[in-house]
Amino acid sequence: MKYDAILLRYGELALKKKNRRMFEEQLILNIKEKLQLFPNTSLEREFGRLFVVLENEQEPEPIIEKLKEVFGLVGFSPARRVSSDLEEIKKATLDIALNQPSSYQSFKIESKRSDKQFPIRSQQLNHELGGYVLANTERFAVDVRNPDLVIHVEVRGKFSYVYGNDILGLGGLPVGTSGRVLLLLSGGIDSPVAGYLTSKRGVELHAIHFHSYPYTSERAKQKVVDLAHLLTPFSGTIHLHVVPFTEIQTEINQHCLSSYSVTIMRRFMLRISEAIAKKHGCLALVTGESLGQVASQTLESMHTINAVTHYPLLRPLVGMDKVEITKISKEIGTYETSILPYEDCCTIFLPKNPKTRPTIQAAVKQESALKIDELVSRAVEGTELIVCETKHEEEFDYF
Repeated sequence: MKYDAILLRYGELALKKKNRRMFEEQLILNIKEKLQLFPNTSLEREFGRLFVVLENEQEPEPIIEKLKEVFGLVGFSPARRVSSDLEEIKKATLDIALNQPSSYQSFKIESKRSDKQFPIRSQQLNHELGGYVLANTERFAVDVRNPDLVIHVEVRGKFSYVYGNDILGLGGLPVGTSGRVLLLLSGGIDSPVAGYLTSKRGVELHAIHFHSYPYTSERAKQKVVDLAHLLTPFSGTIHLHVVPFTEIQTEINQHCLSSYSVTIMRRFMLRISEAIAKKHGCLALVTGESLGQVASQTLESMHTINAVTHYPLLRPLVGMDKVEITKISKEIGTYETSILPYEDCCTIFLPKNPKTRPTIQAAVKQESALKIDELVSRAVEGTELIVCETKHEEEFDYF
């Protein structure tokens, strides 16, 4: 069946009132970036609606798959666009009905007459179109409560749009409408999911990774670069800051109690992250912490670790368990890369019995033998910037 357009819906943006235009304009920019892959398309905007117009028999399915990566869109519908003439609308309605899976046995019509000049009211139009479908098909029956198929008709002036069931989008807010954050990105399952969920609230992502060569290999670093690339279809370009962390971990290992090493290490990570965040205009830090999941993620640990920064710390996974996090990881395509067996700096020098209820006073005492400002400064100065943009799966380096 030939479709003429894809109708796009957005949800929360309709509630933004005075700021709505800004949100819509950012959403349009994000959509147009995806549409660059499809030259036989154009984007049109009407009040409360966006339409991707299809030309030269462009199929809607590949476009919809790319638009499913755009935060802010709640749904899509391949549509027939016809002149606002009753007979044309009837034919398009029948076409939509006939081109559904054979398992669909019931339907209803939902009409919306945005153009009040159209001579037939919505309720009457429902009856006219429903009767036309029943008269020209044998398999369908009307079910207004729980139909297999809802045929939507929107009469919008010169053109009317006819389409079937909705295809769900991601929802959320358009990336670029909520400021910039810095994601602490490890090579594990959790932090990429945290980045994804934070992007869903409209933020632009920068990411930071702590690399302890030669204790962690170049493969471990590449794994994190690949994870950043896997997030870019949802988040857009990610600036990944790779911090040399070997000196700091060596100093911690030599001068601090092993039971406090994880706490001190993460306090250094937040100090460095805050410095990088300030340098690049990030307004908050994001971590993949889930309350109680490991020793460094108890409330006592979080309290002691947080004490070194004044930056807001966002933890989108704090109330999730590993099953929930893993499910999202698989859905967004990061899971298989996350489980590759290349260790990050959080797993080396890992003590047998890490402190689960560290105190700020004890952490400060452990750090007293360390030249904190010098270590942080050298790490920040030695940070490597890698700009990660969307690339195809075959381009990833999995070794």
